[in-house]
Amino acid sequence: MGAQSFWATPGGWTVLTVLQILAVMIWILLSLAFLLLADRKIWAGVQMRKGPNVVGPFGLLQSFADFGKFLLKEIVIPSGADKTVFLLAPLVAFTLGFGAWAVIPLAPGWVVSNINVGVLYLFAISSLGVYGIIMGGWASNSKYPFLGSLRSAAQMVSYEVSIGFVIVTVIILSGTLNLQQIVTQQSGGFWNWYVFGGPGGLTAKAMALVMVPMAWIFFISGLAETNRPPFDLPEAESELVAGYAVEYSSTPYLLFQIGEYANIVLICAMTTILFFGGWQAPIDFAFVHHWPATGQSFYGFMWFFLKVIFFFFLVAMAKAIVPRYRYDQLMRLGWKVFLPTSLVAVVAVAAWRVFGMQA
Repeated sequence: MGAQSFWATPGGWTVLTVLQILAVMIWILLSLAFLLLADRKIWAGVQMRKGPNVVGPFGLLQSFADFGKFLLKEIVIPSGADKTVFLLAPLVAFTLGFGAWAVIPLAPGWVVSNINVGVLYLFAISSLGVYGIIMGGWASNSKYPFLGSLRSAAQMVSYEVSIGFVIVTVIILSGTLNLQQIVTQQSGGFWNWYVFGGPGGLTAKAMALVMVPMAWIFFISGLAETNRPPFDLPEAESELVAGYAVEYSSTPYLLFQIGEYANIVLICAMTTILFFGGWQAPIDFAFVHHWPATGQSFYGFMWFFLKVIFFFFLVAMAKAIVPRYRYDQLMRLGWKVFLPTSLVAVVAVAAWRVFGMQA
């Protein structure tokens, strides 16, 4: 009883919240280490070479060796740089990259902050993410990183628009901004996932004609939003050396990279949550509902993680096999293809919500 009363106090709530945040951060960092290794291995496999295979068994410790190398290298700050902004920029990118995970439901009840406006929170965090890159490019006092940061600003803002409209289609179908409720509504099997129109009869399944393209637009826009190939124009090695991070080294450069990969995995998680059922299994087995709550949570987390890994595999394959877009192609795709298509989809889903569901 004493322990229960402690967790009910403000101090106990604070301790519990900090522990939840640390658990999520440690899981993300460990996942990033092995997903980064998988990214390099997949790229190597497509090019018919081995990839990292020296540090640890099968190269499993390569990411940790790279992490140690970044920590031990000297931090070099250009003489003409604004030192305060120069060092603050990667910290902003890192903090915002992890801050978005506060509302991501990993399993039933496994979410740091189950707020009713979780989607709006994600919109706000993703909109702020561009500031870390702009600050890094401007503070470096060099033309190459400044040009890379301007490219990134234009690119991220352009594709945030289409991402926003795609998310609106899911909001209209679900009727909520709470991510945990969006996942809960997709229970009962893969045919209830929003990529197939969500729960309902045959009229709901007709919405798959709209939602399948929306899922693809969301995923592809996520690649552009996170500066991933084939949309890595801000840091195109053959053109801008390393884009906005040209002048960075050691730990500040590591913070930029961790923030970028945290956003990449976030896009995979959001694709899973919005369109592919989140932690919901493709087939709803009745016996699972008789398990203890903890067992059901771990079961749901397993499905969530498997789906995230699958979408990260698609991200890695896009890097390996799709040639880089020109900048005019990138902008044309965002403004002349994705934006009009997502606008039409919003109108179609809203019309079905008003008229189709009443039929």
